[in-house]
Amino acid sequence: MKFKTRVTESLKIEYPIIQGGLAYLAYSELAAAVSNAGGLGQITAMSLETPEQLREEIRKVRSLTSKPFGVNYAIGQHGRPFSHMLEVAIEEEVPVVSMTGGNPAPIFEQLKGTDIKKLVLVAAKRQAQKAEELGADAVMVVGQEGGGHLGRDDIGTFVLIPQVVDAVNIPVIASGGIGDGRGLLAALALGAEGIEMGTRFIATKECVHANEAYKQALVNSSENDTVIIKRSIGAPARALANSWTEKILALENENVGYEGLKDYISGTSNKRYIYEGKMDEGFAWAGQVAGLIKDIPSVEELINRMVLEAKDTSAKWIK
Repeated sequence: MKFKTRVTESLKIEYPIIQGGLAYLAYSELAAAVSNAGGLGQITAMSLETPEQLREEIRKVRSLTSKPFGVNYAIGQHGRPFSHMLEVAIEEEVPVVSMTGGNPAPIFEQLKGTDIKKLVLVAAKRQAQKAEELGADAVMVVGQEGGGHLGRDDIGTFVLIPQVVDAVNIPVIASGGIGDGRGLLAALALGAEGIEMGTRFIATKECVHANEAYKQALVNSSENDTVIIKRSIGAPARALANSWTEKILALENENVGYEGLKDYISGTSNKRYIYEGKMDEGFAWAGQVAGLIKDIPSVEELINRMVLEAKDTSAKWIK
């Protein structure tokens, strides 16, 4: 099954499938595997401590694949500077930069004069329009089913995607609740020209930084086993439900604010779960798509399966 959308043509990829930024998990092994399988893999910049570490990861990806890849910048992390990290991507001439959270305008300014493609994750129609005005090459639009940080409006992917498609002229990439070929086909039917997946790529062999307990938790979870935390501080995000998220929600009910939550929602707490498998001493991001995850394949197996499923599904109705 051949795909030809503005996303595949602009990013020079075979399939319109993009791997999400995945804080603390999206490194060279996973990114290269996704790119080698025909999608667009990404490494996460702001989970790294120094520009030198980022440069090393970029060069590792290039040693593992000759295909295009991206670098993701989560710029909403309580004002942490990112300009010096972005400069590495510019110096290394990475093909694609994506940005999530915060105001992307400084990134656009710094990328002026480069050929780097710019993708912006948004969760609302107005955000997509603003990204287009700034010069985004495409917007990744996440519905409330997604894992990790979401929009403040609880709008599902099926309603949000066509609204954004109608509101902008640049390509739309659908995100949230997509984990198989049926979801890929549905996104294209809604007018999107590609998909972004985060949670589904965690439960793969090449997501080597994720503890096996985390991967197995995704396999064992249903669509009802996630909760939204951090809503009280204006940064709603979806995670696997456990005793730790219960503590977070209890504190939120007490209106303790960021200061009262920070030790519970920190990167350190996140890493205790996802790296060490200490499931009652931290939290792990996950979308409702966990209910569709039944195995832990290789990235290549997953993408090939999705493409075949999309082909078979479309053949049922399109003659």
